[in-house]
Amino acid sequence: MALDGPHGATHEPTMLVYKIFHAAEFQAFTHQGHSLGAPVDLADGYIHLSTATQLPGTLSRHFAGKDGLHLLALDSRALDALRWEPSRGGDLFPHLYRELRANDVLWSRPLPLGPSGHDIGDIT
Repeated sequence: MALDGPHGATHEPTMLVYKIFHAAEFQAFTHQGHSLGAPVDLADGYIHLSTATQLPGTLSRHFAGKDGLHLLALDSRALDALRWEPSRGGDLFPHLYRELRANDVLWSRPLPLGPSGHDIGDIT
């Protein structure tokens, strides 16, 4: 898994997008080095991702009360087969139409569940 993102000659700012995995999904991903995603991703035919702004809503809607989650950060510019498509409330969400690879990941960390929900922390 990459700890540092690709560094090129571009001056375009990095836009991070995020994937949330349950512990077993994260363990399988780190062991295999790639993933086709969670069951919902397999059913929909793409890997669901979120922006920083969308992340709290994704957590409350799909992961409320779930412990043992992992947050993965990805550079949207480096993801081929990434499409921005309308979803919740008409917002454009990032959807990855290929497997997620370990070298796509800039960083990952546990996403602790606190008394008032998941602690996202500083994700910039």
